[in-house]
Amino acid sequence: MFDQVSTAPKLRGHPGLTLLSVSFGLMMVALDSTIVAVANPALGAHFHASLPNLQWVTNAYLLALAVGLITGGKLGDHFGRKRVFLAGTAGFALSSLACGLSPALGVLVGFRATQGLFGALMMPQTLAILRATFPLERLASAAGTWALTSSIGTASGPILGGLLVGQLSWRWIFFVNVPIGAGSLVLGSVVIRESRDERENRRLDPGGIGLSSAALFCLVWGLMQAERHGWARAGTLGWLAASLAGLSGFIAWEHRAGRVRTPHVPLRLFRSPQLDAGLGMVVAVLLGVYGVLFFVTLYLQRIQGYSAIQAGVRLLAFTGVMGISAVIAGRAVARLGPGIPLFVGSLLISGGLAGLSGLGPASGYNRLWPFLVLVGLGVGPLQTGASRAVVGGAPPENAGVAGGMYSTAMQLGGLLGLSLLGTVVVDRVTSVLPAKLAGAGVPAALARALQGHAAAIAQGVVPVAGSLPAGLARSVRAASYSAFASGLDLAMLLTAALVLAAGLVALGLMSPTFAWAARAGSDNRRAFRVRPD
Repeated sequence: MFDQVSTAPKLRGHPGLTLLSVSFGLMMVALDSTIVAVANPALGAHFHASLPNLQWVTNAYLLALAVGLITGGKLGDHFGRKRVFLAGTAGFALSSLACGLSPALGVLVGFRATQGLFGALMMPQTLAILRATFPLERLASAAGTWALTSSIGTASGPILGGLLVGQLSWRWIFFVNVPIGAGSLVLGSVVIRESRDERENRRLDPGGIGLSSAALFCLVWGLMQAERHGWARAGTLGWLAASLAGLSGFIAWEHRAGRVRTPHVPLRLFRSPQLDAGLGMVVAVLLGVYGVLFFVTLYLQRIQGYSAIQAGVRLLAFTGVMGISAVIAGRAVARLGPGIPLFVGSLLISGGLAGLSGLGPASGYNRLWPFLVLVGLGVGPLQTGASRAVVGGAPPENAGVAGGMYSTAMQLGGLLGLSLLGTVVVDRVTSVLPAKLAGAGVPAALARALQGHAAAIAQGVVPVAGSLPAGLARSVRAASYSAFASGLDLAMLLTAALVLAAGLVALGLMSPTFAWAARAGSDNRRAFRVRPD
């Protein structure tokens, strides 16, 4: 069945063209993950928006995307992955156009949420469509190209965004999605072959959808509150507790649903060691990757003085290599399975992060780029191996749900990286700042006043009054930058240890047997159907 789909000479079902079509859709979502941040100053000036209001331009998108990914994957399994992918692509492109035409900030925030919902429809189908198009032994190579596309979109976001905002206007960071979406829509309608779960008893599970969406919303919002206000706030703890309660209710509901109807997320999927290890690695590594992108970007811009575009170009040592290594790793995953490449990737990433922990305020770019390359080399095998483990470790009829779980793990890993590492850096800056200021000869009264600005210093912003003598201002900056570098050092070391531990766990989970994947592949070739168009 799979070989017939993959080798059909006609356009419909053509593997290469199908991969190209879903890559166009993936490119839009990857671009929007980084391109909007560059436009925040222009958006704030145009709409006369405060920082808390401006943050909703990003938060509305992230909330809608993260909450809807698993449900989006389930809808693809139920109604057809091609149909849902094309609907998501068209909706994403149209909502991007609406974002660019927005006359007010509130309107823009609303359309950003709409953009996130359509992205949640589209994203899980990209992997599920590849799972239905390529045989399992070729899935890793396709996933490598999929990861390359994601890397190109992520890497080009700051550069393309800076150029569009500088040469045209902020509206063009949204308009750019329209031709990309149109290309994906036209090509996808011709070449993608429809696939879905064809079991007779398939049905949607409204209770499971509601409980999972509520739990994810509370978790994502709680992580956002932790990033902004800290983990000890009552509001943060309340949202996280509500998420835990929602998750408990969801598990109980799905356990019952597994006996009487089709569950939203079959709990039996978590019996797959490949799937569990892949999801765990995605969360751990994305935690570190987002830390690299966020804090190293702050380091380049606020400590080293590069512009946003200059910083984006220098980060190509990480993002560019990441895409190339993903393609190369696809061959290794196809031959060895995902376990060993995931572990090798964790070794490379942890080594690169440990190297980044030695940065100081005066470190040049030559001290930075070799370790960015090392991290990028490791992330490629992670993306390819984890996507193969998660989607390949689930039965084909659940490929959409598995794709949604993979994408959700990516979002949660990124949010955890920003909130947890942000807390680590702030705490470290708070603890070392007094000694750094004293060592630089800053008067005690001024040092005590600056201690209240540790959160700003942890983002590379030094509140130096214009009335300070030039020499004293230089001392304050030097001490503050040194405290920021100390916080960055600790965050990178902790993340390196976490990624290495996750790699060891993944290797242990996958090494005994791939019996689940083999059993799922043999059993589900009979249950899985590809509907002819």
